[in-house]
Amino acid sequence: MTGSFWWDLLIGVAAALLLAWLVLVAALLVIRPRGGLLREALRLLPDVLRLIRRLAADKTLPRGVRIRLGLLLAYLALPIDLIPDFIPVLGYADDAIIVTAVLRGVVRHAGLDAVRAHWPGTDDGFAALARLTGIRA
Repeated sequence: MTGSFWWDLLIGVAAALLLAWLVLVAALLVIRPRGGLLREALRLLPDVLRLIRRLAADKTLPRGVRIRLGLLLAYLALPIDLIPDFIPVLGYADDAIIVTAVLRGVVRHAGLDAVRAHWPGTDDGFAALARLTGIRA
């Protein structure tokens, strides 16, 4: 394209990163919670973070589930997000959506009982988590 290997490589990597970001944002829009569930998810975030940490440390859960939860904790700890946090509402929405998607997978693989046993919040909070993730409580 430009005749320089390094410039072509830089442009190619930047284009690939942009394309990957656009695909991930589109996926977030497809699996986002409907209605007031996103607001509810943001209110539950402290309890959900404790839940994720407890589930990730539970040696009785399948290894793949614990690895996914560890990766989720790492993603949440990183300062780099798909949508920067300084953007009002949308900045934290990507975190809530990704947490929701991972928790749906955890319930499918580890079972509702494991999630319920580690839930640190109230019963109402767990009911809200069940609505958010689409599980039957």
